[in-house]
Amino acid sequence: MENTQLKILLVDDDRFLLDMYSLKFKKSGIEVGAVSSSPAALEKLRTGGVYDVLILDIIMPNMDGIELLKTIRAEKLVPNATIVMLTNQSEDLEKAKQYNVDGYIIKATTIPSEVVESVVAIYKNKTK
Repeated sequence: MENTQLKILLVDDDRFLLDMYSLKFKKSGIEVGAVSSSPAALEKLRTGGVYDVLILDIIMPNMDGIELLKTIRAEKLVPNATIVMLTNQSEDLEKAKQYNVDGYIIKATTIPSEVVESVVAIYKNKTK
């Protein structure tokens, strides 16, 4: 699958990272929806947003990425989407694994271009 066919929803409360990752994905030919909160992500998904990949930050105010993931799973919002957790908190990954995430990326040790490569690789591995 070519990257140009991929549609990603990126959820992160850090505006700088959100903009930087969005730019990197777009430069790779990937369509990106970017939101800075879990409620905004749910709004997009509940109103018909369809994505191939969801990239969820774990540490966010109000509703963290784990709660967002639980809600997405409970409501079956994007049952076929690849879910990638993006975090600096490796201890939270065990919680995320309970909800069948497809992969995770540790922000602090991964440069933005590697994030793009990793997300594409996780997606392709899941859809083999």
